[in-house]
Amino acid sequence: MPQPGDTVEQASQNLWTHAAAQFQTALNDSWAQALASFQNINPAASTAPEAAVNLHFSPEKLQVLQRQYLEDAAQLMTQGAMVQAPATHDKRFSGAAWASNPLAAINAALYLLNSRTLLGLTDAVEADTKTRNRLRFAVEQGLAAAAPSNFLAFNVEAQQKAIETQGESIAKGIQNLLHDARQGYVSMTDESLFTVGKNVATTEGAVVFEHELFQLLEYKPLTEKVFEKPFLLVPPCINKFYILDLQPDNSLIRHAVAQGHRTFVISWRNPNQLLATKTWDDYIEHAVIQAIAVTSEIVGKPGTDHAINALGFCVGGTLLTTALAVLAARGQKPVASATLLTTLLDFEDSGILDVFIDEAFVQLREKEMGLGGLMKGRDLASTFSFLRPNDLVWNYVVGNYLKGETPPPFDLLYWNSDATNLPGPFYAWYLRNTYLENKLIKPGAASTCGEKIDLRQLDLPVYVYGSREDHIVPIGGAYASTQVLPGEKRFVMGASGHIAGVINPPAKNKRSHWIRADGKLPGTQAAWLEGATEHPGSWWTDWSHWLKTHAGAQIAAPKRYGRGKYKPTMPAPGNYVLAKA
Repeated sequence: MPQPGDTVEQASQNLWTHAAAQFQTALNDSWAQALASFQNINPAASTAPEAAVNLHFSPEKLQVLQRQYLEDAAQLMTQGAMVQAPATHDKRFSGAAWASNPLAAINAALYLLNSRTLLGLTDAVEADTKTRNRLRFAVEQGLAAAAPSNFLAFNVEAQQKAIETQGESIAKGIQNLLHDARQGYVSMTDESLFTVGKNVATTEGAVVFEHELFQLLEYKPLTEKVFEKPFLLVPPCINKFYILDLQPDNSLIRHAVAQGHRTFVISWRNPNQLLATKTWDDYIEHAVIQAIAVTSEIVGKPGTDHAINALGFCVGGTLLTTALAVLAARGQKPVASATLLTTLLDFEDSGILDVFIDEAFVQLREKEMGLGGLMKGRDLASTFSFLRPNDLVWNYVVGNYLKGETPPPFDLLYWNSDATNLPGPFYAWYLRNTYLENKLIKPGAASTCGEKIDLRQLDLPVYVYGSREDHIVPIGGAYASTQVLPGEKRFVMGASGHIAGVINPPAKNKRSHWIRADGKLPGTQAAWLEGATEHPGSWWTDWSHWLKTHAGAQIAAPKRYGRGKYKPTMPAPGNYVLAKA
């Protein structure tokens, strides 16, 4: 460590020497933690810690990293550097209190320096890409948890608030902590302010069909005329459908209805033990295909080709595409056009979730729940939150507990906390056939509902949307669908992430989207982007124009819900959506 009387150069070199002695230990500890985190991935993990001790680094990368570390450390040691605020782009330390407190400023700056260096060391490990990604993920988790902002002893903003409120913020923080301990997860918003069907999921409609897996909702037209071909939305079954119907001003469902589409939506049942043996085939045959058939019957077009338009969001898009492939194998093509929002069909580029997936992990899940059981919704929610730990975990720990704040009301975060379970057999099939073996894009490799899946048979028009900063469905993975579907295709990229990029109504005039005017779809998203043009505002307008060209003639809007045996049984959003995980 630096000693009194050291020169700047000596102090910096001593810092590096001390740090270097710790980095191998820290890296191996992180590796061991990674293996502990992935103990379900690798049952033979008991031999891996020895391998961690023998990790090798690229000498060239290590030299560059050491030089950069010494330069940055020297800058911190120079006169005046210690009273400068750390990089303000990191919102954890961007408040005025960090800048005005020299000790807090240098503490944050050293944390950021050491974080950069440790992450650099993980990148310098000479190993395969997946190993480095797993190691980096584990180190990122440790660094996020160890940030000085997470501890009252170091968080000057929390200390300042405690002084200003005469300790009231600390008392409130303890109350918040006890509340969250009772409910079993960190609060992201004030959930008491939201009620499904009253101030979220409020678009007027009715349940017109019910199955043990889903309810089919039909929405009341907002126009005197509607398009001839109805519009069916297939949301992800790992979430509740009302992400598409949060508030009237940001509801994709209401937008579709207002554009003159007779709109139907699948509302998935939140599985309990009664559904614990349901499979991927069940969800395809008895949910998506059933919903397509019922929608066609309600509009008087049973068994007709190109009778409806359909949209799939995230896993809903994978389900929809698989269902269409099953129907195509049976010589049926009831869907005129499909929209895929942040959907993976080709799982080669599956993003950060790939760190969890390998043969041993999938085998373990198959052993645990392949024949029955539930993948708990709270576990799924926790996994997705820790993909962005600073934004979706520690940010709320600091606000709720250290500062005693009540999270502000936010409909999207209320939905995010409303978890759903998954049937174990469904989950196990999905892991193996998509993330692990990527079978959907291999003609005949995957079998569903007794049919070989061949996406080459899906010659219908498809609108493919991807979000630029999506960490769940990377933009390259979303774009890859354009390379495996044979029909007419249109690809659009939106700004922001997996949810915020999709839920972007035109009236708010936020963000941007990118379109390639020549319509070309080269082999990669990067090549596509070179010829694309940025347009301000929402992609919804472009999609609305596209969908109308596939919706047929306009006819008088129906005066009642359903048709024949399909009668309304209760108002939308129904009761399946109310069940908690």
